Amino acid sequence: MTELEHKRNLAQILMRHPHVFYNPDRRTMIQTAVDHREALVAANGALATWTPPESTGRSPKDTYIVRHPESEGTIDWDSPNNIPMEPETFDMLFEDAVKALFRKPRLFVTDRVVGADTSYALPVRVVTDRALTALFTDNMFRPVPDDIDRSIFAGRGFTLLVCPYDKLDRTRYEGRLRKLPDGRTSNMAVAMDFDRMLGVVYGSAYMGSVKKLIFTVMNYILPGEGILPLHCSANEGPEGDCALLLGLSGTGKTTLSADPRRALLGDDEHGWSDNGIANFENGCYAKLINLRADKEPEIWYAVLHEAHYLDHGAIVENAMMYPDGTFDLDDDRFTPNSRASYPLSFLTNIKISSMSGHPRTILFLAADANGVLPPVAKLTPEQAMLWFLMGYTSKLAGTETGIVDPVSTFSRFFGEPFMPRNPDVYARMLGERLERHGTRVYLVNTGWSGGPFGVGERMDINLTREIVHAALTGALEEVEYVEDPLFHIWIPKRCPGVPSEVLFPRNTWADKEAYDARARKLAQDFSDHFDRAYGDKNIDPAVVAQCPGK
Repeated sequence: MTELEHKRNLAQILMRHPHVFYNPDRRTMIQTAVDHREALVAANGALATWTPPESTGRSPKDTYIVRHPESEGTIDWDSPNNIPMEPETFDMLFEDAVKALFRKPRLFVTDRVVGADTSYALPVRVVTDRALTALFTDNMFRPVPDDIDRSIFAGRGFTLLVCPYDKLDRTRYEGRLRKLPDGRTSNMAVAMDFDRMLGVVYGSAYMGSVKKLIFTVMNYILPGEGILPLHCSANEGPEGDCALLLGLSGTGKTTLSADPRRALLGDDEHGWSDNGIANFENGCYAKLINLRADKEPEIWYAVLHEAHYLDHGAIVENAMMYPDGTFDLDDDRFTPNSRASYPLSFLTNIKISSMSGHPRTILFLAADANGVLPPVAKLTPEQAMLWFLMGYTSKLAGTETGIVDPVSTFSRFFGEPFMPRNPDVYARMLGERLERHGTRVYLVNTGWSGGPFGVGERMDINLTREIVHAALTGALEEVEYVEDPLFHIWIPKRCPGVPSEVLFPRNTWADKEAYDARARKLAQDFSDHFDRAYGDKNIDPAVVAQCPGK
């Protein structure tokens, strides 16, 4: 079926359905969600909701990209997150979603855009039976601007059907969707068709499925228009200088980007075009586990400030709430992935336009639990492309004997599940922009110093803030550097506010031979992963040469 035929069928059911709410106002969505028990009103006025156990996070094994002969060469099908779906299966899925929606007592249609820069804002129409899902799109996606006609995507927007609490007929999809460990066919699917600009979320009530599907769409379509999509936070200093922070979970991206001296553009998804940096989103989807008012005051206020529920609209997903309506954000028994969705306007220090110029500085954050990376290092463009490809951090995984040892984690472009194109495309686009705009790139280790986890200590957050400040103000441009021959990075001899001995990690280890062995092991992890992921991916040899261990 063509895109036009699918949209025509959808239009017909919307015309025939007796209760369709087109772009309802915010209060209507909140009240409807409360009236129909989609959410409870918390003591502070936020909305609290809980999903089924299989929907407490994304379901990457049930997330598909439709494979068309015309475009299949643009997608890296070797990436474990790019799971192909036949067009015929997607046709079945879309039509089943249309039929399921028609049976619902009420439907909600929201028309929004993704992208603060209207020259490439993507119109997104979401059709769902849940008022809370519609409210989520109001929190996360942007109002349609008056000048949407100037967008390169005007007239070719994306349509997404969301049936979060329905389940697919397992028999009907036998051999088309994945087999579960118990031998049954999965009854949920999150699927996107880049060619026909259509998507379906069926059976996943996790609201992040909606956000990340649209993010993946942007990450695919923008490079085709010469725009680099980035999984990062962005802020702007008083002189208009823009900075980007990229890092995986646990590296401090959210904490370090919330700087009282700098206005926040956004915390997760941005595009880098010829105009500069622009946030994709209208809101934030923040992790709540162990949230503290003193550590994350902006997020705390955005979620937990008191307001009448009709004026609030923050959605708290899967957090423990007591009968009196108060939250226990330390309780992870249901899931450690409790989340909150709220508009950017709930934050106090934001740039309202969510746009800035070309970034002066980019920070790659890594929480190295091996304790062998320096707290800060400067990267050449080729080195930056390499570390961008690798997206390194380390996680702590317990063994069967209870010993905890760092495990190297690599996520291409700091967002592997959402970057579907061939990897050389994103890496090359970054390198071109760094050269063109003179952007400086630093690697910042927010992990361990003086030894690995269990021996050394976590880098002091105040030292890291000094490092970030020095990088953003240009103070690190005025110092001498020494090249690390193993990791191919440049370590500063001094950094304002940071003891010089801390800058060279080997100096902080009591056992120098243990440092050397641990460093060689991490470099080998890099080399091995690079060979597996990018050995035949047309990566520039000058970039390959910057890989640790090579």
